[in-house]
Amino acid sequence: MSDKTKNNRAEAILASIVEHYIYHGQPIGSKTLAEVSPLGLSSASIRTIMSDLEGAGYLLQPYTSAGRIPTALAYRFFVDSLLTVENVSQDEVLELQQQLSSSETTQNLMKHTSSVLSGLSHLAGIVSVPKLQSLTLRQIEFLPLTDKRVLVILVVNEKDVQNRIIQTDRQYSSSELEVATNFLNAHFAGKELDEIQRELLEEMTKEKSSLDQYMQTILDVTAKTLETTRREEEDYIVAGESNLITGSNPANLDHLKGLFDAFTQKRDIVHLLEQSVRAEGVQIYIGEESGCDAFGEFSVVTSPYRANGKVVGVLGVIGPTRMHYEKVIPLVDVTAKLLSSALEEK
Repeated sequence: MSDKTKNNRAEAILASIVEHYIYHGQPIGSKTLAEVSPLGLSSASIRTIMSDLEGAGYLLQPYTSAGRIPTALAYRFFVDSLLTVENVSQDEVLELQQQLSSSETTQNLMKHTSSVLSGLSHLAGIVSVPKLQSLTLRQIEFLPLTDKRVLVILVVNEKDVQNRIIQTDRQYSSSELEVATNFLNAHFAGKELDEIQRELLEEMTKEKSSLDQYMQTILDVTAKTLETTRREEEDYIVAGESNLITGSNPANLDHLKGLFDAFTQKRDIVHLLEQSVRAEGVQIYIGEESGCDAFGEFSVVTSPYRANGKVVGVLGVIGPTRMHYEKVIPLVDVTAKLLSSALEEK
């Protein structure tokens, strides 16, 4: 028998084991494989192939006398070489479009996106939130409140209205704030908030005595607005964490606790999302490929989304390594495209 034939049989057996474990979550033995495999091989022949696959690191035996289950290496080979992805159904596309088109603000759009991703995949949906550098100022207005507070009405990215209350160093009059409003709308409308912040920082490095009262007002209220906006920014939005509990077995509960801790601490999740933003197209991180210990028993499928022709964030699905990759991969890809379209419309 040629090496090519042996390899083809080994790949077919590996694919059967991975698919069985994804759907049933139980180890499978050579006898059961001989019954379900279309190869027509005996149980003894399949047992020999499974032994070779185990020796190569693709299978493991969870306990004595049990069948075999796939390793992260097996999932990687399966996804890269054996997987046939399914098309997203028209009903799913329509549900995505309806959810995204009903969002009036960027924040709601992100929440709806993570929620619908979770609902359609039955896993956890995650969406990183666009940062200051991807928010373009359209209009700003300052209104005086009591106790040295100012209401800021911020319109970014065409229609996204955000309200902020900032605490200032002194009480500002309506006329002072009107001058600041007119100046910022005249000089900075159409610029990204991050760019505005850089320009204002340059102004603030000048001697305070060389700035007139109105410019000091403008710098003060604008700097505090951008500082408050940055502080209130969420790094990402997660929906459907409960799906991870439902889909886990008791042996995975400790791993699940580690993942939830990562959600709380954020650092590892943010690092993974930043990796994905810099990558092109759909990315699949299986187990420890993410570089985070908390993902040892989980996989993450991500895709970047765009606004104004450039990448501003990333979305994806988090689930056990035995997720239905053939469904999740195209779902994440389509959702990223639809979110990009929704952001362009906004």
